[in-house]
Amino acid sequence: MVLYNTLSQRIEPFRPVGPAVTFYVCGITPYDTTHLGHAFTYTVADILIRHLESQGRPVLYAQNVTDVDDDILRKAREVGEDWRSVGNRWTAHFIEDMQALNVRPPDYFPRASSAIDGIVAMAEGLLKQGLAYEVGGNIYYHVASWPDFGELSHIPRADMLAIANERGNRPDDPNKRDPLDFVLWQAQAPGEPAWDSPWGPGRPGWHIECSTLSTSLLGNTIDLHGGGSDLIFPHHECEIAQSEPATGSRPFVRCWMHTAMVEHEGAKMSKSLGNLIMVADLLRHWPADALRLYLARHHYRQAWAHDAAELETAGRLAEKLRAAAAAVSGAAKVDARGFEMRFAEALDDDLNTPAALGVLEELGDAILAGGAFSIQPAAERGQADAENSEAGPQALRRMGAVFGLRFGRGIDARVSEGWAKHLAQFS
Repeated sequence: MVLYNTLSQRIEPFRPVGPAVTFYVCGITPYDTTHLGHAFTYTVADILIRHLESQGRPVLYAQNVTDVDDDILRKAREVGEDWRSVGNRWTAHFIEDMQALNVRPPDYFPRASSAIDGIVAMAEGLLKQGLAYEVGGNIYYHVASWPDFGELSHIPRADMLAIANERGNRPDDPNKRDPLDFVLWQAQAPGEPAWDSPWGPGRPGWHIECSTLSTSLLGNTIDLHGGGSDLIFPHHECEIAQSEPATGSRPFVRCWMHTAMVEHEGAKMSKSLGNLIMVADLLRHWPADALRLYLARHHYRQAWAHDAAELETAGRLAEKLRAAAAAVSGAAKVDARGFEMRFAEALDDDLNTPAALGVLEELGDAILAGGAFSIQPAAERGQADAENSEAGPQALRRMGAVFGLRFGRGIDARVSEGWAKHLAQFS
């Protein structure tokens, strides 16, 4: 398999080191979820994981929940509700959407607030190395102390501040040595939640949450790190700058995989612009298979815009594939093995989901073109005939499972049970 690595800006052989592929994807900040952009990121990860597993490669998958954050606290103040209640409610909503979409749950789904001890320890280590400094109970990472800052995003230093400012940086913080420096630990503000630390009560910065969780759950070097392309800078850039000196391991990530932005009404879909297309709203009108096919029609590295007509096309394809999966191919002699090989080759080629879907649709057409379908039980037909007639639909169902398709059946037990287990911590 080959994947595009954001760090090298090249398509490279994907060579995980251990018996299981370690995969970390940055999770939601739970308020106003789940929009189509979220769904794109997490279904892309789902397809990659399901494909690797179908090829005999186990995957150890972690996804965090940023449950304490400026945005969460602001939302809680707006609605007059406790910050944890807001996060719990929207996380539960996200889980319901992931279950409905038949998305394989992560093995680990921790709250950021569950890792406070590790976050404090990492910040202490960075202070001791001279990479961070303390002012008034706040701990800042000094970007100038890490010469490789920018190696992931490839953004010139002169352009970094403007981009960081658009994505949560506070350049006018008087405690900073450099406006680009970022917070590792934030001293408690009136009315905000706080945890004890050597520098007084406070809460973690955004970037250090993922560094702590990923390394503690998956090891100091992980095979694959994903997320939306808007996280490349500053979030993932900052993760590298923290994680590599904190653990002494380099690289922090072997392959960085980023999904492109989904647009609507001429701009990136985002909460701040209010141009969101919500998954729950779409699922009221379309089956989950239609939405999964609609998302998978786009290559993960290509930005795209929501298109109702394209969703209708995906809906028709979902119906056709459902019919083919339930059929018994009669006259057609379907080379099921050949279709499955081409399907896997497409996904091995930088997760080319549009090409793989083309193979899936071609197989569905071949099955439906078989003419008279036998409805006799297999025991009443010859064994060879039974195997021949069922090979196409069985292959279609196996291939469809990689895309999380249900073909009118129930949600996978692993999906419903795994997400239900995670939901318990947010009840």
